[in-house]
Amino acid sequence: MIAKSRRRFGNIRELPSGRFQARYRGPDGLLHAAPNTFDTSTDAEVWLVLKEAEIRRGEWINPDLGKITFEEYASQWIDDRVLKVRTEGLYRGLLRNHLVPTFGKRQIADIREADVRRWRKQRLKAVGQSTVAKAYQLLKSVLNTAVEDELIRRNPCRIKGAGTPYTPERQVIPLTKVSEILAASPERYRALILLGTFTTLRWGELAGLRRSHLDLDEGLVHVIDTVAELDGGQLRDETPKSRAGRRTVAIPEEIIPDLREHLATFAEHGPEGRVFIGPRGGPLRRSGFRRTWNKVRAQVGLPEFHFHDLRHVGNTLAASNGASLKELMTRMGHSSTRAALIYQHASKDRDKVIAQAIGDAFKAVRRP
Repeated sequence: MIAKSRRRFGNIRELPSGRFQARYRGPDGLLHAAPNTFDTSTDAEVWLVLKEAEIRRGEWINPDLGKITFEEYASQWIDDRVLKVRTEGLYRGLLRNHLVPTFGKRQIADIREADVRRWRKQRLKAVGQSTVAKAYQLLKSVLNTAVEDELIRRNPCRIKGAGTPYTPERQVIPLTKVSEILAASPERYRALILLGTFTTLRWGELAGLRRSHLDLDEGLVHVIDTVAELDGGQLRDETPKSRAGRRTVAIPEEIIPDLREHLATFAEHGPEGRVFIGPRGGPLRRSGFRRTWNKVRAQVGLPEFHFHDLRHVGNTLAASNGASLKELMTRMGHSSTRAALIYQHASKDRDKVIAQAIGDAFKAVRRP
């Protein structure tokens, strides 16, 4: 028969199996059982002592709340956030392809550190480190919110460095190679390459550039809009992801005549006309430009060189001409994780000096 033991807090009973069950009445007034049974009544007694101390410290979490499945909670977590369309697509893809197969049906209260370590090791055998790092960071963020919602006491994602993607060193090419790229490129794309290199704008920022965003008399480009190209080919106008992304960048004087010529020849008309458009007059698409870019980089002997690497070239030039860390971050639209740099901004005058130095270096090697 079932034997019961009475005590001041909670109770212990022996089950027909010979194991012991511990139960207690929580601060919510309801009866809760330990998540597992115990070999001995002493083990059950110890568990109840710890549970009582937890309640007295005000650290008690209702175990029933953590019984929601990870898939349900994580899906709701994404739904509740205001995300850029590409970021939301990334999160849902990571959830679907890398997290749900392992954790989807698990209750979030049942996910342990060992489970996370085992999942990460298995994923690293199947896909690249960068993808696993992004999936791990998403898992950690979701479970951090679960801690804040008091569904679980502690986040089981505790692997140091696991959420940091490994980014291989970007290829840095000399300015002579940039000049070769320009010579090999169709004329309508030369201003795109120049701005991508010497103002370090991202592809989406270049695609979203309007005539009104260019102040060529002052030598400035205002980054206000960006364009996201979805997996299905749909284009979506957006604003930069962060406050740092919305910025003003000085343009080297050397390339301003090229930009004026481009505006007169290839850009859409009107103040809000797009600076860069496709050959048939439609919006500029990364997928359409890729065919041209592949031919150009093969022609100049750089088959692995990406368009985004031009941004790295410009950043390296700025650094080599004396730009400080703060100035580089401002010019590139990067947000800092260091609190000391959050409210510090680069001087516009200093940015003009950087732009002029970059222009002078390019002028020395540019082909007629």
